Amino acid sequence: MESQTTQNDVASESVAPPASTAQGLASTSEDANENADFLSFCLANELYGVEIKDVEEIRVWERPTPIPRSPDYVKGVINLRGMVVPVVDLRLRFGIGSNDYLPTTVVLVLRSYVEESERLMGLVVDAVSDVVGQGSSELYPAIGDSAVSGYLQGLLNVGDQVMSLFDTEELLNIDKILKVG
Repeated sequence: MESQTTQNDVASESVAPPASTAQGLASTSEDANENADFLSFCLANELYGVEIKDVEEIRVWERPTPIPRSPDYVKGVINLRGMVVPVVDLRLRFGIGSNDYLPTTVVLVLRSYVEESERLMGLVVDAVSDVVGQGSSELYPAIGDSAVSGYLQGLLNVGDQVMSLFDTEELLNIDKILKVG
């Protein structure tokens, strides 16, 4: 029992996904494919995920440097190896759940490339859950009209839960994330 890793253990240090995992999952299409792996995480007891290849680092929650006159969901910026990275609390941005910062709270630093430029953003989530492989499971289109639905690439059955998969490029679009409503 002592050798098992818990969510608290994962949140206790900054961890980058193995380079071989992240590099080996390059997709040949814009949509998730059957070879995709996702990092799952919780927001207000709901399961969400992002493609593991887009995860730069998982950091334990530390209060970022505030940015004056920024929206309440923009928690500030952090220094990541010399780069200034904005940090957005997804619970506050999408109006889901409360913004309690617990020992399991982490910042997922995600990376995307748009027109040859790299974008990095930290996203505050309640807890990292697991790495989930899509395998032969079907990716269903996102349904509904909520603050979150415009940022989703689809839904995936994971055991007895449904995981909402974020589209990293949309999620890291700072113009879209700063748009109110």
